[in-house]
Amino acid sequence: MPRPPALPRSDWVLRSPPSASMERIEAWFQGNAYAMHRHDTYAIGRTLAGVQSFHYRRGRRDSLAGSTLVLHPDEAHDGQAGTDEGFRYRMVYVEPALIQDILGGSALPFLEGGITNDPAISAAAEALLQGVHDVVEPLEQGDALAQLAHALAAATGGVGTRRAKAKGDYQAARRARDYLQAHANRVVALDELEAATGRDRWSLSHDFRMFYGTSPYRYLTMRRLDALRRLLLAGLSLADAAQDAGFADQSHMTRHFLKTFGITPGRWLQVIGHAPRR
Repeated sequence: MPRPPALPRSDWVLRSPPSASMERIEAWFQGNAYAMHRHDTYAIGRTLAGVQSFHYRRGRRDSLAGSTLVLHPDEAHDGQAGTDEGFRYRMVYVEPALIQDILGGSALPFLEGGITNDPAISAAAEALLQGVHDVVEPLEQGDALAQLAHALAAATGGVGTRRAKAKGDYQAARRARDYLQAHANRVVALDELEAATGRDRWSLSHDFRMFYGTSPYRYLTMRRLDALRRLLLAGLSLADAAQDAGFADQSHMTRHFLKTFGITPGRWLQVIGHAPRR
């Protein structure tokens, strides 16, 4: 039986334009891909080839071709090839706010383990994990997101498609999110956020993490990093992009970039969009 053609050996990442609080990528890595990092989105993935290995919640996970990955917001993880052959995968990053819009104030579903064979979750992931150049229509994306949210809720203790309401102030957390999104390019004081939401800072911090999976400051930092990546792809220097995105300086930005994405901004610029021609 003839062997399949060898996969490309140079690292690359293809990225679709972010839309509606989602981002899709397809990537190939040989060896180590990402250092330990965490982001404020769900990371829903599918291994396409090779063995995709990562450390997650105090253990090593090995995802084989066809497996579905579900990484919870703000959970540290890394990424590397499990064998010498390298690995190829697709990933979609889903803001918890989209899941909250569907579940309406429930605690975010948390799936242990990072890898699942749940058929409902796999089907929803299949609809979301199309090629980065494929057109995903708004209604198609909305249907897939609803399917994913309900499948995650059912797999993590929900009854049918409904879960018990969480104990917290969802509306205050939502006001905080909107305020932070509108003011991400500057420093936001705690008393300012309290005034905008009508909630004391400690209760608000608890509520925000319950409903959006991260802290208010991490959410603010992620919005700055989103802006930064757009500026870098538009051709700005690292220093200018860091300043325009709201970071204190380039060093401040680089520390947060590495902690969030597992690679430096310079390395990210090297691999982004460099997939071989088909």
